[in-house]
Amino acid sequence: MYEDQCKAYIVCKVCIHAEVYMKSFIRLTDFQKDELLEIYEIADHIEDYAGFLKGKTVVLFFPAGSIRTRVSFEKGIALLGGHSILFDPTSLEKKEDIRDVCGYLQNWADALIIRHKDNCLLEKIAGLSEIPVINAMTDENHPCEVLSDLYALSKRRKDFLSDQYLFAGGRGNIGNAWKEAAVAFGLSLSQCCPEGYEISGIPCIHDLKSGIKGKDIVCTDSIPKEWLPAFRDFRITQEIMELANDGALLNPCPPFYRGKEVSEDVINSDFFVGYGFKKELLTVQQAILIYCFLH
Repeated sequence: MYEDQCKAYIVCKVCIHAEVYMKSFIRLTDFQKDELLEIYEIADHIEDYAGFLKGKTVVLFFPAGSIRTRVSFEKGIALLGGHSILFDPTSLEKKEDIRDVCGYLQNWADALIIRHKDNCLLEKIAGLSEIPVINAMTDENHPCEVLSDLYALSKRRKDFLSDQYLFAGGRGNIGNAWKEAAVAFGLSLSQCCPEGYEISGIPCIHDLKSGIKGKDIVCTDSIPKEWLPAFRDFRITQEIMELANDGALLNPCPPFYRGKEVSEDVINSDFFVGYGFKKELLTVQQAILIYCFLH
């Protein structure tokens, strides 16, 4: 429903040119599996793109609290020879019409990378711009994060597209992004959560011990403080992970909180994918930028 409302708004207000829109990276479901695998192919040969962004300026909109995504984007741009300029996302919320902001900004910017709560705003900017617009996280989804996670899994699993995925958590931007990934890649994804926190369109199990059986990849998201009482029986522990398939991996989305959605013992176990897992965020985000410029 949310996605339909966004698209209807854009068509009415902006009149998107499809060719321009597809240069952007807003939702994983905007792409076919082969297109996303092309991004992985670029990532596999990232050394062939040295200097790709030479002479190009990428404008980033990130809040002060962003760490992993901002650092990896800024470093990735620099490694490709590009230049980045940073603004706070509130710069997009001024009285000036966003059409005029985009009209002027693309005189000097070659791409925009935006972290903002409103996914519809990003889609509107993409429709107004003749330069790529990349979604660095909204309240609705987080496509770069999940695309990077799947790339990292592809390097660790024999056939990551055939694995059984479980999202243990409530509806939110990370769960929605995993749903988008399941649709785009054709993954087998189910959810485990208390009643009332389901993501529409995903099979849901309300018992964690039952839900984790037969799973290869277990993903979590941070649990808001007000949700903690409802999720007290849905914390992933080492004992719970031992009910999953042999060789199963736990992929908690950072920031994760020990003792909340995951236990101390499971983060210290071999189930945890580890901190190095997120190193791929740098390469995949570089590949996303390159892909957008090439199309």
